[in-house]
Amino acid sequence: MANFPTPVVLGTDQVRARLDEFIVIDVRTAGEYGSGHLPGALNVPLDQVRRALPDIEQAARRGDVLVVCASGARAESAARLLAEQGIVTATLEGGTGAWAARGYELTTPPAAGAKAVWGMERQVRFTAGALVLLGLVLGWLAHPAFQLLSAAIAGGLVFSALSNTCGMAVVLGKLPYNRPRTADLDTTLAALRAEA
Repeated sequence: MANFPTPVVLGTDQVRARLDEFIVIDVRTAGEYGSGHLPGALNVPLDQVRRALPDIEQAARRGDVLVVCASGARAESAARLLAEQGIVTATLEGGTGAWAARGYELTTPPAAGAKAVWGMERQVRFTAGALVLLGLVLGWLAHPAFQLLSAAIAGGLVFSALSNTCGMAVVLGKLPYNRPRTADLDTTLAALRAEA
């Protein structure tokens, strides 16, 4: 079995004290990133990390890489993927949620006609709740078999908790308002290449 570097988990105070030393990569969706991110963070959504590997590897040669997300789960997944490629990273314990809870600054880009997007966890809760409610209502009004939709969502939530993955988040992450524009990702990758 191969030995991969173990990502380091840092607390908010540790990151705050060294923030200017890190190349910060935010792996949330573009919409979440746009709602507020750590100062200087570059957005590479989790599903684009493989595409960005060469640029992240190049940046990691020049400085320490900190991977962040909303709560830490997606950052942990990205850090494991990067570790498999030999890229040493750190993650922020509790993610941007913990950062904001400590009262630390989040940078919000100027709105260029963009609407604020809910965080992925909120999107998942809304979608799961709406589908469960829809299954129950259709089961009551149309046919009892529609209640299987509610059961399927409940089963998916249990599996999500046990596996620490979320298929619904993956699907929601592909919606247009959660996706970075190609030009935005290309700009981010160029910034990673130029990061000193």
